[in-house]
Amino acid sequence: MTSISASPSTVSAAEESAAAPRAAVPAFRGRIGSDMRSGHYPVPHRYRLHLSPSCPHCLGIAITHTLLDLGDRLPVTVLPAVPDAPDCGYAALRPLYEASAHQYRGPAAAPVLSDDWTGRIVSTHAPDIQRDLAERFAARGRALYPAGTDGALDALERLCEDGINQAAQRAGRLGSDHPGYGTALATLLGALAELDRRLADRPYLFGGEPTAADVRLWVTLVQLDTVHRWHLDADAVHRMAGHRRLWAYARRLAAHPAFGRHLDLDAIARRHHARCQGREAAGAAVQILDWTTAHTAGRHIAPAPH
Repeated sequence: MTSISASPSTVSAAEESAAAPRAAVPAFRGRIGSDMRSGHYPVPHRYRLHLSPSCPHCLGIAITHTLLDLGDRLPVTVLPAVPDAPDCGYAALRPLYEASAHQYRGPAAAPVLSDDWTGRIVSTHAPDIQRDLAERFAARGRALYPAGTDGALDALERLCEDGINQAAQRAGRLGSDHPGYGTALATLLGALAELDRRLADRPYLFGGEPTAADVRLWVTLVQLDTVHRWHLDADAVHRMAGHRRLWAYARRLAAHPAFGRHLDLDAIARRHHARCQGREAAGAAVQILDWTTAHTAGRHIAPAPH
């Protein structure tokens, strides 16, 4: 799979930067090794996940945790939907951040993988955390990262981030009356069309069972319909909804116990409205998928004992 290339834009560099902010660089990128020589090695009950149900990165980790049936071998602490610190971090995570970096001044953000033995953070980088859960903690070695798919996973990551998330954010920030809107929308629709074609002959992206690729894409589609759609015009949302195989796939995964149980629509909405400064557009009234009927009951991340 290859990513969609955006066409040249008619907006200035300053407008481009404002329209599509990139994710912050993760503060910590430790990894779980395979044995004691690595320092951080896989031991049941040693590590803890700190996740918010409203955060897309946390949602992907929560789904991965459930797909791997990790349970309380790697407990989860659930954070509020809306960050409670002035810098958009979490007060509960501040001690971990300060113990892990001298005079840490940034926000104490989720997700976090922490080490209960040392009281410090291992990683705040969601893709690394998900891969380490699969490769270091999975009891039965479920193939969430099938052999030979690393290049395709990287391409999917670019497609989801650049072709969908960033393109949708840029279109929403510019507004339909801006000359750059059409270019951003074309990039978004092109990415959706490519994914729709890929699903024409298979239930999931890499075969007969969900993998890390499906986790990434499903979280992206949730974000597109529950957050980005609010800032697009109605015609754009109708065109997005026209990729019927893609949204049928999203509905099917929402009914999967490992996916649907973690979908907290209220938390996502509260976080969005608490942080968003963009203009609401007509697309807010055009929901693509009825997520409330698509997913199973008991949709929240189940907290483990402290």
